[in-house]
Amino acid sequence: MSSSTAPSSGDPCAGPSRDLWSVDAHLDDILAAVAPLDPIELQLPDAQGCVLVEDVTVPVALPPFDNSSMDGYAVRVADVAGATEEYPAVLTVIGDVAAGAGGLPRVGPGQAARIMTGAPLPPGAEAVVPVEWTDGGSGGGAASGMRAASTAPEGAAGEVRVHRPAEARAHVRARGSDVQAGDLALRAGTVLGPPQIGLLAAIGRGTVRVRPRPRVVVLSTGSELVQPGEELGEGKIYDSNSFALAAAARDAGALAYRVGAVTDDAETLRATIEDQLIRADLLVTTGGVSVGAYDVVKEALTVDGQVDFRKLAMQPGKPQGFGTIGPEQIPLLALPGNPVSSYVSFELFVRPAIRALMGLTDLHRPRVRAELVADRALSSPAGRRQFLRGTYDAEAGTVTPVGGAGSHLIAALAHADALLVVDEETTSVEPGSTLEVVLLG
Repeated sequence: MSSSTAPSSGDPCAGPSRDLWSVDAHLDDILAAVAPLDPIELQLPDAQGCVLVEDVTVPVALPPFDNSSMDGYAVRVADVAGATEEYPAVLTVIGDVAAGAGGLPRVGPGQAARIMTGAPLPPGAEAVVPVEWTDGGSGGGAASGMRAASTAPEGAAGEVRVHRPAEARAHVRARGSDVQAGDLALRAGTVLGPPQIGLLAAIGRGTVRVRPRPRVVVLSTGSELVQPGEELGEGKIYDSNSFALAAAARDAGALAYRVGAVTDDAETLRATIEDQLIRADLLVTTGGVSVGAYDVVKEALTVDGQVDFRKLAMQPGKPQGFGTIGPEQIPLLALPGNPVSSYVSFELFVRPAIRALMGLTDLHRPRVRAELVADRALSSPAGRRQFLRGTYDAEAGTVTPVGGAGSHLIAALAHADALLVVDEETTSVEPGSTLEVVLLG
């Protein structure tokens, strides 16, 4: 493992005390060491969730030909002008046009062609009349007529009675009505979701150049941890952090790999981290970063100065670690072990790092100002930026605290969709006050 990045330039200890880093300085230090991943060419199914690194233009118009938006009959406008239920226009059916058909029949005066949705408009036709505007063809109702259309031999003759007139281009999707050749389809920096993947396929792109989704390995530490589903012995607790943070990493856009809890043994942890470097663009550990006798992460990663452990002027989440390790200088973020501390730390520091690896410029959760709804004032320690859990009401523009300030209160976190931010200079927030809110949902 190689040495970590040095503390950020300027005053990393900005805050109430020289031994505390500010939240912003710690984040700046992390982001200064995180560079976007190199672009690669991926097949469309593998590109979902990735970020485009180039503008994509449309090579062919969509749709590439005039086509029908309805099951019905392709007709000339003049032949159905004035058609009514009492005096329908009677047309000769010259054949069928199915989606994907070639060798289209020409529609002449007094003629119609049965046509399916998405099928190309045959030459001579000017509009499509829906099957519901007709008698469905010779000898049957609308439904039976269209079923016959799907099985009738090409060029089969018959008659159809049309009960309503149609304007030119009625029920016709025009060539290029979606996009024209040469149009910009997607801009560089777009995250590829299902609609974007669909558009790329529609314009014929089988591969696309993207930044891959970062691979994030999450390790929790602690001899007291057991896996959910196992028997909970005396003095043991279930490992929730690795599950929560792996899920949070996926939510941020990463490919997440969860490693089962590592016991409080520095050599075991070092070996585990070494093993995980091969599949990691970012490593996240939780637990073992404080000042206790069994703070294994600190012990394992400070031997050669690989990771810098520091105290932040924040609550929860005061103890943090950061460095780059291994031959490839993989960033490692060491988070506290308390569930709320680890999750808040993830949102503030790990999520922006993941999005920076993806090459995005919008790194942070949205923030709004909201009015505090509470039955009493909120207290906050002097010189600490406090993050409290809450629920946000967008319509009312209010936020309500959920649970207390304790860093172990994971049940309250599960019901929160926002973080209330109390700045370092504020020690009390009265109900009705306005404060900053980080939206988690």
